[in-house]
Amino acid sequence: MHFTLQKSNIAKQSSIKITGSKSESNRLLLLQALYPEIELNNVSNSDDSNLMTNALKSSSKVVDIHHAGTAMRFLTAYFSIQEGRETVLTGSKRMKERPIKILVEALKELGAEISYVENDGFPPIKIIGKKLTKNKVSLNANVSSQYISALLLIASKLENGIELTLEGEITSVPYIKMTLSLLDEIGVESTFKENTITVKPNSKKLEAKTLTVESDWSSASYYFSIAALSPVGTEITLSSYKEHSLQGDSALVSIYKHFGVTAQFHENSVTLTKENTTLTPLNLDLKNAPDIAQTIAVTCFALGIPCDLTGLHTLKIKETDRLVALKTEIEKLGGSVKITDKSLHLAASTAIKSMVSIATYNDHRMAMAFAPLALKTSIVIEDAMVVSKSYPTFWDDLKSIGFQITK
Repeated sequence: MHFTLQKSNIAKQSSIKITGSKSESNRLLLLQALYPEIELNNVSNSDDSNLMTNALKSSSKVVDIHHAGTAMRFLTAYFSIQEGRETVLTGSKRMKERPIKILVEALKELGAEISYVENDGFPPIKIIGKKLTKNKVSLNANVSSQYISALLLIASKLENGIELTLEGEITSVPYIKMTLSLLDEIGVESTFKENTITVKPNSKKLEAKTLTVESDWSSASYYFSIAALSPVGTEITLSSYKEHSLQGDSALVSIYKHFGVTAQFHENSVTLTKENTTLTPLNLDLKNAPDIAQTIAVTCFALGIPCDLTGLHTLKIKETDRLVALKTEIEKLGGSVKITDKSLHLAASTAIKSMVSIATYNDHRMAMAFAPLALKTSIVIEDAMVVSKSYPTFWDDLKSIGFQITK
């Protein structure tokens, strides 16, 4: 379904409640499956988290996680330690093109029994759950932090825990630290020194506790962009957010100061305010927060400022090749973009074409990153409900603050 977004003006003051972080939710859902004494509040209502929940409860031999990349990585590790259970883990056509070999090889090093059903190195995979007693493994650290987190999440249930050596430059360190912080929060001991992470085994029941998932900072990014494109004095309040967040995408707070957006934290929320600023070219290394690259690139394009974004090598293995997709869609709007396999370079622009139809490539972030452009011109978003992957109420929330959206 295509949505038309007419050029809009939003309310001077507005507030939005955003569902729990997909990243935190999926980690905690797996930990809850391992330790049922954990209770969770404010779990993400995203497709990905619903798929994760259903997969963890499923007794089926074939588990289909569709487009959910995080679920594919985490569940590969989870099913590897379900003793005596045979599981075929599969997904969408795009999921079958997304590499899983690095994680599979690491799990095999620990003693796991995993084989490829179709193409070597890619889902679907057949997993026969076993008791894993080996505890030393090394992993190439510059591809996806989700491989690392997948191992860490099951580590305390291995007979001897895990000693994980990371080789090369580590990508998305905040996501690794998020995983370790959540382990700490439930009572699992770990250390992260230089390039080695150790997680101690835990065979006992944990102390019963209820954890509240912080709202999703990736979802907040679209409101930072909206604030940046709004008149001076516009305020948007978002809940529920913490000033000291586990999520790497909370880097938005410092990044969007560049666009004149300030963030003030309250007890359970953050208020974004657009202030006067002089716009200058933006140079950023986003290796620790690659998921907000699309939002930032579109913000820069809308404001007519050039940007150089680096550290984006993981974007090529997401729901689509996000670098190619960004270049294609921004150039349809009149922009000029150059990309490499790990960077994006946007030239300054002076105009934005109207009523351009934005392809979304089965990628939720493409739809949401381009939506703020409706504050500058009318656009069409193709396959708009792809947003349900991470933020099902996105379009309703935009309407509530003044966006004019028709199906």
